Amino acid sequence: MKKRILTTIALAFLFLGGLSVLLYPAVSNYINSMSQSRVIEGYSLALAQLGEFDYGDILEAAREYNRRLSANAARFAMTEEELEIYRGILDFSGTGVIGTLRIDAINVNLPIYLGTEEDTLQVGIGHVEGSSLPIGGPGSHSVISGHRGLPSSTLLTDADKLLEGDVFVLSILNETMYYEIDQRAIVLPENLDHLGIDPNEDYCTLVTCTPIGVNTHRLLLRGRRIFPETGETEIVSPGNRNFRADARLAGAAVQYAIAAVPVLIIAFVFMLIKNSKILKGQKGRN
Repeated sequence: MKKRILTTIALAFLFLGGLSVLLYPAVSNYINSMSQSRVIEGYSLALAQLGEFDYGDILEAAREYNRRLSANAARFAMTEEELEIYRGILDFSGTGVIGTLRIDAINVNLPIYLGTEEDTLQVGIGHVEGSSLPIGGPGSHSVISGHRGLPSSTLLTDADKLLEGDVFVLSILNETMYYEIDQRAIVLPENLDHLGIDPNEDYCTLVTCTPIGVNTHRLLLRGRRIFPETGETEIVSPGNRNFRADARLAGAAVQYAIAAVPVLIIAFVFMLIKNSKILKGQKGRN
């Protein structure tokens, strides 16, 4: 009897261990999504405290920065002095957050941070140093970078499902800017040919690693600025509506999985107590 109880306990531990490994990506992604939502909420609160004059001063400094940047052929190899100037323009809250990226087609809503340090890309997406600050306007080309395939957070994992004609939205200060993807490219990491500035165009390019897990190349999704009708807050291409619904169902499944964990733990503890009582009873009879 004792051997049977020990075997049962061992199997239960193995089951819980396997379940923990299985649920880790879903649970971790859910927790990170909540954290990203709090970061966005904090940014919105800080933004609400800015006055119109503050907006004007920051935007004018950013426009002047972009004008100077467009004439710099070595803009992706910034000096420490240039980086210091770069960090001091849009980061009015001191948190590194400068806005948000929304992609309705793949159910993405993420904070945008200044820079692309690894600790930044583990929790959100980053603005690539040396590209135009993402405030829009002709003669600008901002670049936003994020990871795919992290076990702890979805981030831009589904970016490869985006097609030409899909739309993403940048919210920077009090500006909301819509970009329609007009070009997809897969290049080597050192290839910057697709990130040039056109004096007549307003571009923003999303950059992520590909293939997932191999990461030898970069997927570039270039968006051209569009101006939807006033009051239109959501644009989803017909080809991606089903995927977006699937993403919502996946989010619900994650919540159900998280809710099931306490129940399984309680059942496990109950089984341990029950087996302990059986073992004590066997000892008493002996």
